[in-house]
Amino acid sequence: MSKLKIAIQKNGRLRDGSLKLLRDCGISIDNGNNQLKVTAANFPLEILYLKNSDIPQYVEDGVSDVAIVGENLLIEKSPSVEIVKKLGFARCRVCLAVPKEVNASDPTYFEGKKIATSYPNTLKSYLDKRGISAEIHEISGSVEIAPNIGLADGICDIISTGNTLFQNGLKEVSTILNSESCLIRNNDLGKTKLDLLDKLVFRMNTVQRASNSKYILMNVPNEKIDKISQILPVLRSPTIMPLADEGWSSMHSVIDEDKFWNVIDQLKTAGAEGILVIPIEKMIL
Repeated sequence: MSKLKIAIQKNGRLRDGSLKLLRDCGISIDNGNNQLKVTAANFPLEILYLKNSDIPQYVEDGVSDVAIVGENLLIEKSPSVEIVKKLGFARCRVCLAVPKEVNASDPTYFEGKKIATSYPNTLKSYLDKRGISAEIHEISGSVEIAPNIGLADGICDIISTGNTLFQNGLKEVSTILNSESCLIRNNDLGKTKLDLLDKLVFRMNTVQRASNSKYILMNVPNEKIDKISQILPVLRSPTIMPLADEGWSSMHSVIDEDKFWNVIDQLKTAGAEGILVIPIEKMIL
């Protein structure tokens, strides 16, 4: 039976999120210590654990059919692959930073300066667009230490929380780009593997919708049902069931996470009581 080969980081910040997503999709993965290739028990999927920087090229060459990688890596490597969907986890940004005592508030500070980075192509493109001439030192790992040892005047690196910058006496000057995890695929997949990919993406979509939504239940006076129904951002229409107390009903619906607090306030003002909010495990449209 044909299997879809998916590459994820052997080590790195995307590994745990990638494995969690696959498991949330109902895919059973028994990955022992130091295994570089694992076959899922209940889905035609083969997981390849690869070095992060090599993954885009492996997908382009067809060694792996699909992969989960950071958007920042795709921008840096510019492989000939297709982004299937953005996955929403492992968000970060690529930024320029300098020692905190330096008086710099925008990228023009770097004119004629030295910048250490693991993202030379991304950085060069950013500087070129702004007409800034700087000396780029490409290094891998521990970029934050470069200003402290006199290697560079500043750095260009990925930042998630900013804690690493703070710990190394650095401050952010400018954001070059924002990034998140992406599912990518080889451009020449055959029909069988495209069908498998469609099934995988379907599962990912159900997990993503669920994580971005909440199930809400509330008690509502019958005379307020129409008003409250207009407030609810429902999939189609709310579920309404009569309560034992005459004149009251229970309304059930789904709310997007980003609209949650605003909607809750409106519902309370409109007369809803006993509001319960429950996480959704899966949501299929």
